[in-house]
Parts: sequence; structure tokens; C-alpha cells
Amino acid sequence: MQTQLADFIKDTPEGREADRILRSCVHCGFCLATCPTYQLLGNELDSPRGRIYLIKQMLEGGTVTGKTLLHLDRCLTCRACETTCPSGVQYGKLIDIGRGIAEKKIGRSWWAQAQRKALRALLPTPALFAPLLKLGQVFRPWLPAKLKEHVPAPIAAGEWPRPRHARKMLVLDGCVQPAMAPQINSAAARVLDRLGISLITAPEAGCCGALSYHLNAHDEALDYMRRNIDAWMPYLDQGVEAIVMTASGCGVTVREYGYYLQNDPVYAEKAAHVSSITRDVSEILVAEKDALQKLLAKQKSDIRNTKLAVHTPCTLQHGQKINGVLEAILTSAGYEVLPSPDRHLCCGAAGTYSILQPGLSSQLLKNKVTALETNQPERIVTANIGCLLQLQSGTQKPVAHWIELIDEALTPA
Repeated sequence: MQTQLADFIKDTPEGREADRILRSCVHCGFCLATCPTYQLLGNELDSPRGRIYLIKQMLEGGTVTGKTLLHLDRCLTCRACETTCPSGVQYGKLIDIGRGIAEKKIGRSWWAQAQRKALRALLPTPALFAPLLKLGQVFRPWLPAKLKEHVPAPIAAGEWPRPRHARKMLVLDGCVQPAMAPQINSAAARVLDRLGISLITAPEAGCCGALSYHLNAHDEALDYMRRNIDAWMPYLDQGVEAIVMTASGCGVTVREYGYYLQNDPVYAEKAAHVSSITRDVSEILVAEKDALQKLLAKQKSDIRNTKLAVHTPCTLQHGQKINGVLEAILTSAGYEVLPSPDRHLCCGAAGTYSILQPGLSSQLLKNKVTALETNQPERIVTANIGCLLQLQSGTQKPVAHWIELIDEALTPA
């Protein structure tokens, strides 16, 4: 794709990056077949190729309107198009650049600005989010059915083994997961403890920065990233092996810290190191598969015959390119993993997308639940807190993080 960027952008880091990505696109249109919003709306401007043209037009000095921003906002940033693209177009990076520039050029209504600021203030701040969630849980029995779907009942975290092994790994608590599903990281800690690895947290670490970044608050997001790096580096200097992610949405972001901070003279090298040692928890279990199988062989739990539908989040299969791993681990643990159609399509959670684009999100959720329930599973599992909460709001079947089932399989009957 030939480009002639306008003066306002061409000599900036964003402009050079956008130009590089735009030039890699060959207009083939393969991305249309796997784009969730194009599948729903049938409008090419709601496809990756169409949005690329909108961004190109904008960066070349063309007119930017509310419709431009509307089509860019409708993108889930699921990156299914990146998996499909034969040319390796890094669309996820381009859409973030495009949305940020479009917003600066035309602005947003006061309501849209207030909504986004509220999300950025509330969700990444446990001191604010956790008390509000607890209040909602107290009144949950009396909430309207639609609202109740989004307020999970309180769940006990369960035991977190004390650090006792020479091998140690860090885990990111994240934003909403400690309040909404504290049992996930505890389950991961118990599983890794049985494998001779102590899972620890850095209290100063917090939000990975994804929420702010995808809401165009890029400087704020970079500050979150720098804070996490500062929190983790002392542990890494002491020999901690890896940074483990139990939320794939956080995982794909932390794995790209090196990219986001590449132009920061103070943090570029440290960010690249953090990205290089970040692992999804599934990758840890694959690396320890022999030890895991020995432990599983000793257990004869009936729950391991459970029929499962596996939802692989977009941030895992398209963002981190980890595909088929969850199914393999669960099958080796004795669970029956059932096939589901359209596994590449997004569930509609996509960070704050379910809040900002509720209509499209609801349609995607309905389609995803229908696909997952095709073969009548007893349970549904996923690998990201946002997907977990989204799916649970659309089905009566229990939804869990897959690491919880491995924990259950390793627990004596």
C-alpha cells in the first residue's frame, strides 16, 4: 500500500510506525472472513481492511468525521485478522494509533469523555473497585436480572501456599480479578506449588496498562507499565524465573512492554527484559508437563471425566499465538474436551468493549455461547477474567478459569 502521510504525522514515531504497517497491507481481504464485526454488520468499514483505509485517509490529511471514529471504535482489537493475514500486518498496533489520532482531531461528547474517564479511574484501582463490588454483592439478591448478571457472587480465594521452594515466579494480580475472582491466582499458586514452584506477588504492581492504552490514554498507560517494571525488577534481580499471567488480556500487554516503551531511554531495556520472561500459566505447565503428568496419575478424581467446552480468548490465540494448548493440558488431565465451532471468534468482552459497545457485544456473546454449548458441555472454561465474566452472563452453565480445573484434578478426592 502506497502512502503519503501528512506533515502533522509523518516525522513522528507514531507516523513512522503507522507508515510501516500501512505499507505491509496488500488489500487481499482475507481479514474480512475472520473479523467479528464484519460478520455481524457486513459493512467493509467495519472490517480491518476498511478501517485501514480510514486510517490511511486520515493520516494523509483527509477529512475525519464522527463516522470515522465510530467505525474505529467498533473494532474489538481481537486481532483475529492478524492470525489470518498472509502479509503479517500488525493491525492491532495500527488501530491504537488510528483511534488515538481520530479522537484528538474530532473529540468526543462530554458523556463519552466522562464514561471513559470513569472506567479508567475505577477499574484499575482496587481501592475503589473492590468496595463498590462488595456493595453490589450485598444487594445482589435485589438487583434487576440484567444488572445481577454482571455482579458475581462472592467467592473465597482459597489457600495460597507459603513460598517454600527455591524456584520462584511472580504473578500479576491485575485490576478486577482479585476482587471478582480471587480463586484463580490461588489455584495457580497451588498447582505450581505442587510442581516445586512458589508463586509470589509484588504488592506494588497493579494494572498492566491495557485498559488505559486502548482508551487512548497512552501516557497514563505507559506510567502503569513503568510502575510494574519498577515493582518487578528487584525480584527479577534476585533470581525470580518468570512473570506468570493468569489473565491473557494482561499477558498480551505485558509481553509487549518492550514495544510500548522502546523509545524510553530509561525503561526500554528493562521493558524488553520483562516482556522476554513473561509467560502465560499454560506455558509453565507445558514446560513442566512430565512432573504434572506424574502428579495427575496419582489422582483418581471423578470430576476429571467432566465434559468441557474451551473458550480460548482472543488475547491468547491471536495476541500471544498460543493455540490448542489449553485443550491439550485439560485432555491430558482426564477431562473430555468437546469441539466448538467458530472458536476463532471473539466473545464480545474485549476489555471495556462490552460497556462501550453493548449492542454488538451482546450479539457476539449470544453467538459465542451458542457455539460453546453446541455439544452440551457440563462446564465452560476460559483463560481471561473478562471473557469469564462475559460468558457467565450469557449462560446457565458454570464458567471457570481452566487452571481451577487442573487444581481440582490434583486435589485428592
